[in-house]
Amino acid sequence: MNPTPSPHKTPRPRPAAAGFTLVELMVVIVIIGLLATVVMINVMPSQDRAMVEKARADVSVLEQATETYRLDNLAYPTTAQGLQALLQAPAGLARPERYRRGGYIRRLPEDPWGQPYQYRAPGRRGPFDVYSLGADGVEGGEDDNADIGNWE
Repeated sequence: MNPTPSPHKTPRPRPAAAGFTLVELMVVIVIIGLLATVVMINVMPSQDRAMVEKARADVSVLEQATETYRLDNLAYPTTAQGLQALLQAPAGLARPERYRRGGYIRRLPEDPWGQPYQYRAPGRRGPFDVYSLGADGVEGGEDDNADIGNWE
């Protein structure tokens, strides 16, 4: 038995073609661009603050290692010996046996801007200064370019 099509049946509507129009795609791209801009505007200052906080933390670690060096060796490293004296015993120590085996830190960090930390003894603001020159790499400055040191 073969059913015959009924003349009263309506033909099925064809499904609409799937996809997006060029205008819809452009609108989505513009919205994504606006959202990315808003996120970047809000995130970039956080990155700058994070870099300053990392520099402060590094300076604090170097300051503590320098103080420990002084306790063991009865004097701060000279400016010429610098922070390198925290890694290995400098030449000319009065009592080299007092120098801590393995040094006072494992490695010298760079500041968040890729520059070495500075050391000066005697310091301008205390017995010694450990500091970063900030984002501009030049002494002095304001905001992100300000020096970050153990005097803060």
